[in-house]
Amino acid sequence: MDYNSTLLNGYVINRRIMAEYTDFKLASKNEIYSSKVKYFVKKGRPYIWVPDDDLHNVNTVIDERGSLAVTSPVPGSLANLLQSLKKPPNRIALVGELVPLGDKKAKSAAESLRETLISEGEAIKAFSYSVTGILSSSDFKFTSRAENLQQLLTEDQLYRIYKFNPSSITYIEGKENSHEVDLKDMEESKADSLSLFSASLIDGINKSEVRRRALMIFCATYLNKNVKDALVLSIDRKGLDVLGKFAGPMRDDRSHEYEWKELRLLLKEEAPDVETFCKRLVEMEHEAIKNVSSFSGLPLDPNETSQTSYV
Repeated sequence: MDYNSTLLNGYVINRRIMAEYTDFKLASKNEIYSSKVKYFVKKGRPYIWVPDDDLHNVNTVIDERGSLAVTSPVPGSLANLLQSLKKPPNRIALVGELVPLGDKKAKSAAESLRETLISEGEAIKAFSYSVTGILSSSDFKFTSRAENLQQLLTEDQLYRIYKFNPSSITYIEGKENSHEVDLKDMEESKADSLSLFSASLIDGINKSEVRRRALMIFCATYLNKNVKDALVLSIDRKGLDVLGKFAGPMRDDRSHEYEWKELRLLLKEEAPDVETFCKRLVEMEHEAIKNVSSFSGLPLDPNETSQTSYV
């Protein structure tokens, strides 16, 4: 499953913790009101937690119609780079109706969320160092779903819980490309096995100079591309989308302009889970280092090659 198809099948909705909900009307006026909300997905349906004092709760009594905008997670330095390149993240726009949950169903939704967060915590404890080493480099408070949603289960803030029933879904790629998504695909989709930790893995790789140098070696070895820097844009079971920095035309002062281009690095085999994905990166790095050594004619130091950037 490649990056675009995982987005189309609801992957983005499972990856992003914050979304923007918009009422079509503000009370009786033809005005638009929007705010950030937190949510999670259960059986293909978004469940939205709206603060008790938020104006959305008044508006939905008058008009239940609304829209939900969900973007791909763009952590850390990657966000700044994409902004400078004027490259907006891929996103999904959902239009539909909000259905308020009664006490019983609201408790059920909260319990489902609690079980999901507990499961995520147990998964982290079971990871090997090849995974936790990358996760520890990331800004976990921003990239972790559990860290962001945990406050919904505390009593510090009162919320009203709604089920969002979409009537249309539009996938928006970049600035202009967009197309409709079949509602059935959304309902039947399953979150990609890497989705829970993809933002943390991306941030952990991008924040490490050593791992970014490894990406540069990957580009040279597997794509025959000489890049001056590299950042991970997205990951999925088949590989990585990478932004590579290339030397452009030379200026009059003999310095170079630089341009960023999107590249695709494929894993040799699909990675069904986070543990396997990180293992594949380690294997790729071992192979890339051997290829560089073979090309240069320099012998490998066993002590150096036993340690890689991804462990």
